[in-house]
Amino acid sequence: MQLQIDQFKKSPNGQAKKTARVQGGEPTNDLVFSASTGTNDEVFPSILSLYVPKGSIVADVTYGNGVFWRDVPAGDYTLKASDLKNGVDCRKLPYEDESLDCVVFDPPYMHTPGGTAHSNHQNFEGYYQNNATSNGNAKYHEAVLELYFGGCREAYRVLKPEGILIVKCQDEVCANKQRLTHVEIVNELVMKGYIVEDLFVIVRNGKPGVSRLKKQYHARKNHSYFLVFKKRKKPVKPKKE
Repeated sequence: MQLQIDQFKKSPNGQAKKTARVQGGEPTNDLVFSASTGTNDEVFPSILSLYVPKGSIVADVTYGNGVFWRDVPAGDYTLKASDLKNGVDCRKLPYEDESLDCVVFDPPYMHTPGGTAHSNHQNFEGYYQNNATSNGNAKYHEAVLELYFGGCREAYRVLKPEGILIVKCQDEVCANKQRLTHVEIVNELVMKGYIVEDLFVIVRNGKPGVSRLKKQYHARKNHSYFLVFKKRKKPVKPKKE
């Protein structure tokens, strides 16, 4: 990290006069960038290095196979790993209020018509609707959003003030309409008391497969996002109607 250093020189009357700012630190291009081509496990450690100090208590509430953590040295964090397949719903976490430094949240981010689309990621229908979880009356993309919002509300409860929430998501086309999921999540979470800290774009290696495409109507999604939020130090007062 570079520091700005104010330089001063004395004026004829003996008072210090500010002259210029000079960048301190060592020149480097070894930086964390907002967009990269690669995989989640390659990008995730850089996000931790920017926003989650070593020694922090981190709950990965959609841990799965632990892909995000492959390149994170064991012992750097106190990791609490859970997942629906282990009986822990991200919307009903077994943690005390304001007890965690960071929550990592990577739920199924697309509905899966026919049950086979996006099979490389946990699909919403198979993973949540068939596991005795409650999703209200929402369907398709709205059900996916409801899961995101519910999980983020629960994360807000268990996070300490100024705790960090890291959310993985991807936009989708649903019923031939563009749904910019990352924008919808940001808008909702800002209203619920989170501060937007950062956004990382991950472009996948290679080209995604397409089967039986007669005509293309929208750009094929080959990127996803890590969104970084901070819980406000003080609760947001509800707006008066």
